[in-house]
Amino acid sequence: MNLPNKLTISRLALVLVFALFAFPFPNYEIFSGTFFTGNYRNVVALIIYIIASVTDALDGHIARKNNLVTNFGKFLDPIADKLLVTAALLALMTISDVYLWATLIILAREFIVSAIRMISASKGVVIPAGIMGKLKMVFQTIAIITLQVGGIVPENWALRGISLAGVVYLLGNIILFVAVILTIVSGAQYVYNSRSLLSTKDND
Repeated sequence: MNLPNKLTISRLALVLVFALFAFPFPNYEIFSGTFFTGNYRNVVALIIYIIASVTDALDGHIARKNNLVTNFGKFLDPIADKLLVTAALLALMTISDVYLWATLIILAREFIVSAIRMISASKGVVIPAGIMGKLKMVFQTIAIITLQVGGIVPENWALRGISLAGVVYLLGNIILFVAVILTIVSGAQYVYNSRSLLSTKDND
């Protein structure tokens, strides 16, 4: 197994570790004073998410640079990406129900694109990722990291009476809004570019 695939598998493992810290436990008292409580778990979850995001950038770069692209990597890499983003969005929903809409839109886009990819793969057609799709992933990652930072900044930290946590959350929400717009646009673009494929009959 080559290095890019190892990085992809490690990202899958990191998704589980991230969820362990990002999602609340039913009985926190048994973990009192450990990294599973308070800001400790938020800090650890943030670090793990950043590391996982770095592996996402590295595996593709290494695979393309060293001609190590494999079918296994093409299959597993997008799955690892989707699981990481999904876990992070679900974690944000524990902060506010507002993020439910962003989660639904982003997941709907991923399901639609995945379905189209399955159809195209069955017909031996490869649809390359567009620039809008790459941009939405960048904005999603930045938004999620920013919002996680907002959950770490102490509430009593303020600058001239303005809550720093509030500023960080506002910035994160703006970036997430842009990410959602890019998600919708990239999804529509993907469907449009696949229109001929979707209209082709199986017996053609």
